[in-house]
Amino acid sequence: MDISTLVNQLSGELDDQAYQASDELAKNGSNEVINELLKLLDQGSDESKIIAARTLGLIENNQSALDAMLDAIDKNSSLAGELLVELENFDLSAKYVPIFKLSLFGGFKVVSVAQDFLDHKEFYITSRVIKKATKAWHHYENNVKHDEVFELKKQEVEARLADLQAFVDNE
Repeated sequence: MDISTLVNQLSGELDDQAYQASDELAKNGSNEVINELLKLLDQGSDESKIIAARTLGLIENNQSALDAMLDAIDKNSSLAGELLVELENFDLSAKYVPIFKLSLFGGFKVVSVAQDFLDHKEFYITSRVIKKATKAWHHYENNVKHDEVFELKKQEVEARLADLQAFVDNE
């Protein structure tokens, strides 16, 4: 099958063939496939966005789609958790701050997945990254209710930032 036929199987109402089409597109993995999937991710139905994200996550050389995936997560709050999960196979090493922000501002699933990434993925950490993460933390801190949940999050985040600072200082 050609690429446009396979992409069309991921559009609109998904049927039993959608996952097979997704797998075939991921195996192809060309720039044309990535571009078509990015269009779906931006303009498709909710189901199409999720399967487009799944397919992008399966493509071996998928880094060119990472920023678009993060944008889609930001633009689609109701799908953010499902889309974020698909970042598992991306190289997130240069995306500490966006993932950190998701761990602060996201819903339950988004926070859980983002924290798992922060705990288990490799990131490039510099003083600038820590400064940006601290700025995001202060923004969060100044815009939420200070209750028991906040106090627990505060302990976790401040410990995380202190650990990162110690890491950078020892480098």
